[in-house]
Amino acid sequence: MKTAVIYARYSSDSQTEQSIEGQMRVCEEYAKSHDILILNTYIDRAMTGTNDRRPDFQRMIQESSRKEWDYVLVYKLDRFSRNKYETAIYKKALKDNKVKVLSATEYIPDTPEAIIFESMLEGMAEYYSAELSQKIRRGNNESRLKGNLTGGKIPYGYKNVNKKAVIVPEQAEVVRYIYEQYSIGVYVKDIIASLTNKGIYYFGKPFVPNTVYKILKNERYSGIYRHENKIYDNIYPQIVPQDTFQRVRNNVLKNQYGKNSIKVVYLLRNKLKCGYCGQTIIGEMGTAHNGERKYYYKCRGRKARLNDCKKSAIRKDVLENIVLDTVITELKKPHIMESIINGVLQVQDRQTQCNTVLNLLIKEQRQTDNAINNIMNAIEQGGSTATAMKRLRELESKQENLKKRILIEKSKTAVQVTENQVREFYEKALRLKPQMLIEYLIKEIILFDDKIQIQFNTPINESPDNITGFSFSTKTVSLAYKIPFRTNLLKYDFEIEMFI
Repeated sequence: MKTAVIYARYSSDSQTEQSIEGQMRVCEEYAKSHDILILNTYIDRAMTGTNDRRPDFQRMIQESSRKEWDYVLVYKLDRFSRNKYETAIYKKALKDNKVKVLSATEYIPDTPEAIIFESMLEGMAEYYSAELSQKIRRGNNESRLKGNLTGGKIPYGYKNVNKKAVIVPEQAEVVRYIYEQYSIGVYVKDIIASLTNKGIYYFGKPFVPNTVYKILKNERYSGIYRHENKIYDNIYPQIVPQDTFQRVRNNVLKNQYGKNSIKVVYLLRNKLKCGYCGQTIIGEMGTAHNGERKYYYKCRGRKARLNDCKKSAIRKDVLENIVLDTVITELKKPHIMESIINGVLQVQDRQTQCNTVLNLLIKEQRQTDNAINNIMNAIEQGGSTATAMKRLRELESKQENLKKRILIEKSKTAVQVTENQVREFYEKALRLKPQMLIEYLIKEIILFDDKIQIQFNTPINESPDNITGFSFSTKTVSLAYKIPFRTNLLKYDFEIEMFI
């Protein structure tokens, strides 16, 4: 019997503890029907899925190294993460420990064609639900024009009173104090020390630098709120004068990040391994005599002197171009392209036939409607209480949210993508989304001084009958050719070995 753990999460904006109960129930039903034994549960409450700073999530990733279970079972893949690149990184970490992520409500096999299909749905979702999005945006815009809040976290210094932002006097004084002190040159650490000495805390906890910097950069304190290139000056009452805010924010950006700060994305991060000592290959930056910055990939074993490895560094742009050109060339081969496109269409057909999420939402909508009717009947019979009215408002809000989610789910299968659309999207992805190709399709790149071994991902715990279309493997070598080039670092031909 296969074993699994359940990971459940709800975010702080629109969900509650009941969301966890629903996720757990669906996951347990899935496990029972697929003969999977649940060994443990990991739950993050009021935690966003857009980043990985979630205690139980991190604990689950660490404990997967024990290799005591086969699957991580989630209600829906967005419970695991909403960040595409973090999803890829952590799914790879689990895969290295022989653990696979399963969704209890979505049919998405761990194959390249399913990855393309999933990305395609993300890219085309706005098109399919354009009418719904327009209605929602139009309604929210009308609310903003009236000076109403439309959701989201309220900044420190304000509170929500009947959808209006109202100043909290004692918190507003703290905000003004922070701006005043910073504007005269007081360091953030000294501002925090002063607040702590005065017994002033941020929602019960001492202020930290990140919190202070967020306050100093939040334009809402100047009375301005921006949304989709529109400016609203009637939503947040002004706490700090605009000239003071602008002067302070300019100084914050300069002091916090520096004038020459540049964010560099290493496409092959977490994929490279030294072919000589087995250590990871990491990003490295150097400065030329003329002050120009140079970026490299370098063996961690050699850099940290963990061993006597002599692996040479290689220019970042050179290595990334070689890998991307080789991968894209391979994926553009007609038989591979046709296999993936056919696989995408098969995944679409399977999802259309079994939209579990939509069925669950409709079921939850019926239950909510029944609960509202029961409360209304009780009120009509003279049983109105403050508690009943509060519960009624909660259910009505939930009902509106369910309607939106059902419309969005229906829009996903309302229009079926054609073979030509899949082909067009796939070809664009090859050209425009190299990060997606690297993160999802490449398992590991082993780097030598005279060759690269590119190993593609292989689905875990999948039998051949369950794999649709084309999938990558590392069992045989079917391609070995030379790509000659010259750089200041490498004075020899570089051999590429593709394991397919």
